[in-house]
Amino acid sequence: MRKLAVIGMGICIAFAFSSCKSSESAYKKAYEKAKQQELTEPQQTTTPVAVEDVKAVETKVVESVPTDVRQEKVTVVAGANNGLQDFSVVCGSFGVKANAENLKSFLDNEGYNAIVVFNAEKETYRVIVSTFADKASAAAARDAFKAKYPNRKDFQGSWLLYRIN
Repeated sequence: MRKLAVIGMGICIAFAFSSCKSSESAYKKAYEKAKQQELTEPQQTTTPVAVEDVKAVETKVVESVPTDVRQEKVTVVAGANNGLQDFSVVCGSFGVKANAENLKSFLDNEGYNAIVVFNAEKETYRVIVSTFADKASAAAARDAFKAKYPNRKDFQGSWLLYRIN
C-alpha cells in the first residue's frame, strides 16, 4: 500500500513538472507584444491647417465673476445674518453642521466674526471668515488669513465664494 502511494505521488509530481510550458510570464509576453505593435505602427503626425481654411467665428465675451471664485447660492445658518456680502473667504466645508459650528467657535475665539452658511444644492455647510463687497478685498483677506495660519493645512485651502441671490 505504501509503495502504491509513493508511486502515485511520484507520478503526480512528474506530471506537474512536465505540464509547465515555460518560466516566462504571460505579462512579459503581453508587454513585448505591445511594444512590437507600437514600433510597427506608423507615427501619427498632425497636418497644419491653412489660416484661410478656418472660418471666422464671432465670439461674445460676457463679463462675469472670475473663474478663480466659486459661485454658490447659500443661506446663513449661524452668525451675522445681514452681514453676508457678495464675496466671502471660506476656510472650511462640512457635511455635518456641528463640525462647522465648532470651527466657527474657534474662529470667534481668534477674533473673527465667522458665519456658517448652507449650500442646499451640495448639502454642505461653509464656514466664512470674512465677507466683502469686492473681489480684491476678499482676495487680500484670504491671503492674510492663510499667512496668519501657515501650519494649518485646512486653512491653506481657503477660497473665495461669490454669493448668488
